[in-house]
Amino acid sequence: MHLLRVAYALDGDDSCIADARHHAAAFLDKARDDQHLPVSARARDLTQLVVSELVTNTRKYAPGPVLLELRVTARTVEISVWDSDPKVPAARAADPSRIGQHGLEIVKAVAEDFEVQREPVGKRITARIALTDGPGHF
Repeated sequence: MHLLRVAYALDGDDSCIADARHHAAAFLDKARDDQHLPVSARARDLTQLVVSELVTNTRKYAPGPVLLELRVTARTVEISVWDSDPKVPAARAADPSRIGQHGLEIVKAVAEDFEVQREPVGKRITARIALTDGPGHF
């Protein structure tokens, strides 16, 4: 069950990446303040990182609009980014000498869950981040 949900249509310029990060931080602040959910600093930082990486990828590889949807449950924040490109992204093999193109690897490493769904137009990528720090998280 989603306790709070919001969606944003992001414009096509590169400033939408920073806007998306700000929307994500404000959304988690609202979840903490209005829904009294425990939102760790780590969850806030990771959510902004994932939003930034996913929106940056849509700006690089998909023409047209970007839709960002944020949903929170009692345990996680779900980040969904829709774009018009139907091509499903794939994380590349680890290569410490490669500069850039690590975004999807990063998202998969920090997310509790990650999925890509083809839509009638384009695709939707969803990542889930735990709201609280569990064992092994600093």
